[in-house]
Amino acid sequence: MSASAPADPVMRVESLAMKFELPQALLDRLASRPHRIVHALNGVSFALMRGETLGIVGESGCGKSTLARCLVRLLAPTGGTITYGGRDVLKLEGAERRDYNRRVQMVFQDPYGSLNPRMTARQMLSEAIRFHELRQGKAVGERVDELLGLVRLPLDAADRYPHEFSGGQRQRIGIARALAVEPEFLIADELVSALDVSVQAQIINLLLELQQRLKLTILFIAHDLRLIRHISHRVAVMYLGSIVELGETERLFGAPGHPYTEALLKAAPELDPARRSVVDAVRGELPSPLAIPRGCPFHPRCAYVMDRCRSEVPALETHQGNHAVACHLHDAGVALDGRRDLRQFKA
Repeated sequence: MSASAPADPVMRVESLAMKFELPQALLDRLASRPHRIVHALNGVSFALMRGETLGIVGESGCGKSTLARCLVRLLAPTGGTITYGGRDVLKLEGAERRDYNRRVQMVFQDPYGSLNPRMTARQMLSEAIRFHELRQGKAVGERVDELLGLVRLPLDAADRYPHEFSGGQRQRIGIARALAVEPEFLIADELVSALDVSVQAQIINLLLELQQRLKLTILFIAHDLRLIRHISHRVAVMYLGSIVELGETERLFGAPGHPYTEALLKAAPELDPARRSVVDAVRGELPSPLAIPRGCPFHPRCAYVMDRCRSEVPALETHQGNHAVACHLHDAGVALDGRRDLRQFKA
């Protein structure tokens, strides 16, 4: 995305952590073994600017969806802070929490699973409008018609049930339901991953149009790098519950600063068969979040690993402007200018 994003922060996330304690088997309890802990988020920090789209990308299991659920308070983080509009989100209660839930909405990957199969589109949209007391009487029905128009569905769709829609149409209903409460901030969690490519393009273009029209701030979570590049002002790359690189989209894609980002870009499918790689971009398997490697979490799979990487966790530090990278290579003098030669660091 070529447009520059405004520089007014609307949300700040600081050192966000999320740990899940797994249930113990009987033998573990009898042996008094400690509970196993899943480290889903490990100190995630970023600021999201008003009116921008921040893309979150990474392999399955890296914590992207957990992050989204913490931001909308479907999960309670075990550490860190979330600030929205100057308010501590994790301390909001009562009317203030309902107001936050209205302002920050989430659209899920599986629209069929998130829609009530026993309610028509009209009933679902009307329920959201009435709950937040945004319209009364006839104005509710008028707002439903307006929402269907926004997501490019015919008016007769209002009286149909979820099973009567295609996957793309159900996703449009999911977007309309989120927009029904007039949010400022939209979290799209793998919004189009279950849709055909042609339908994906329609939904993405609709999202871009809605962002411009309604002045939305968007957190867009996906594993498809081409989608992330098309829609995002900035991109955050996650690995095992941490952000390892964060920067403006074109710079990150043109000159990645972290070996993991570089590997993801090499692994991305090419439309041109002549340019497709047959070499595995990332070595080995993704480690378990039950046992995150000591030091840099990526070091067991990194082609440029140094001794320091095996013992010391790199901090997410800003290099040259607002491009942040968590990698010891930069302390070793490797520049983020697209001219670097990492071969000297190869293990």
